[in-house]
Amino acid sequence: MSDWTAFGRVDADGTVYVKTTEGERVVGSWQAGPPEEGLAHFARRFADKVTEVNLVEARLNSGAADAAHSLASVRRIRAELVEAHVVGDIDGLCARLDKLTSLAEQKAGEARAARDAARAEALARKTGLVEEAEKLAAESTGWKTAGDRLKEILDEWKTVRGVDKKTDGELWKRFAAARDSFTRRRGAHFATLDAQRKQAQGAKESLVVEAETLAESSDWAPTAARLKDLMTEWKAAPRASKEAEQRLWERFRAAQDAFFTRRSEVFSARDAEQRGNLDRKQALLSEAEAIDVDADPRAAQARLREIQGQWHDAGRVPREAAAGLDRRLRSIDDKVRQAMESAWRRTEPSANPLLAQMREQVAEAEQRLNRARTAGDAKRIREAEKALESKRQFLKLAEQTS
Repeated sequence: MSDWTAFGRVDADGTVYVKTTEGERVVGSWQAGPPEEGLAHFARRFADKVTEVNLVEARLNSGAADAAHSLASVRRIRAELVEAHVVGDIDGLCARLDKLTSLAEQKAGEARAARDAARAEALARKTGLVEEAEKLAAESTGWKTAGDRLKEILDEWKTVRGVDKKTDGELWKRFAAARDSFTRRRGAHFATLDAQRKQAQGAKESLVVEAETLAESSDWAPTAARLKDLMTEWKAAPRASKEAEQRLWERFRAAQDAFFTRRSEVFSARDAEQRGNLDRKQALLSEAEAIDVDADPRAAQARLREIQGQWHDAGRVPREAAAGLDRRLRSIDDKVRQAMESAWRRTEPSANPLLAQMREQVAEAEQRLNRARTAGDAKRIREAEKALESKRQFLKLAEQTS
């Protein structure tokens, strides 16, 4: 690109030529300015071709591109260069493309070989799955384990691709026959277990009784966990007779539904209350953020204390909203504190009424902490302790500098 005259020229009438080992050929006409600009224009076109080749080469070397597609791209670009309206080292780029053609052909061959190997591997995998299924169908007496494994084999079968349709159909027939054989043999085995169904009925009756006992519990988390365990035990237990199974299941399910319905109602009421608290705190925040701190810092502080008192009385909000609300309120408190400190510094100590006001704030913070401790609200206790410590430190600083 830096020495366009090495690869092209513009004659007196504006015709642009490119130089190759086979001689010069016309690539266009330039009438819009000096010949140097014309050469630069066609050189940029050549640079675009180089960029295209770079991209094909990079994708081919990285393995990101399909080798056959890359080969087609290389051949297309190579053919286009024969009559391309560009100025640049066409011979060098053609040589580079010839090397890329060889590389792409090699990689395309490797890809074909890989596909052939994949097909062989897929055939071997499906054949192995069929043979395992046939062995389970003929020999296994671990009914649940074997049944689960046959399901796993089916799931794995669905993931294997690449076997030709005819061979795949033949293997599938063998697998389906093995599953059917296992199912018949298992059915014959369980046909002999009718005598055990009364025992299974007793076990499930015990599960039903426990579930009905738990249905009225308000110990939500442990009870929910136990009911889920009971469901797991129910599924694992042998089946009773059809009539008894249905009757027991209806009682068992009704007990579970009763508990989880009550729990849902309680949680919904709690969530509704917390959403109402959220609306109240958001309204208080709007009031706090509207306070004109600079106009009257002392009045702003008094109004903020009122809002903070209402804030603590508003109750809990949804967990995901709590941190953001508290952060906004702390920001307002910091702004008021800074304004009060600035006002205090501008006042002579003998005429400064803020020390008394700050002591009152400490006393109020102590009372708020006592109320939180009495209520046993851990979150309010932490917030009150933090607020009290902040006000004490501010008072101490004020007293030291007065």
